[in-house]
Amino acid sequence: MYGVTQGVNAGSRQGQGTGRPRIDPFKVDFDMQQAGPVSRSVRLNGFATCLRLEAVYWRILERIAQANRCSVSAVLSYVDREVHLRHGGVRNFSGLIRVICVAWLQDAPDSH
Repeated sequence: MYGVTQGVNAGSRQGQGTGRPRIDPFKVDFDMQQAGPVSRSVRLNGFATCLRLEAVYWRILERIAQANRCSVSAVLSYVDREVHLRHGGVRNFSGLIRVICVAWLQDAPDSH
């Protein structure tokens, strides 16, 4: 019988080479510290909390804040308020922030 595990494994082997990918996702000067988690105390609409994100996401949040001429806390408060108003909240706020950062980069005029 054809099982799920067999199907997943078989599908993942298709087209795989034994060498490097054609486009290497690691730059020559890739900084692994960007993947390290950083916890920061932030205020979200007046409530103090701690948010843990990888360093690269904090840098993107700083760019978003700079583009909006506000603080990172103001950006985070806006997202927190809007997700509650529009969707009744979210279970994984950190995950939402990561997705927002990636989506912002995809739409940023200087991203190419």
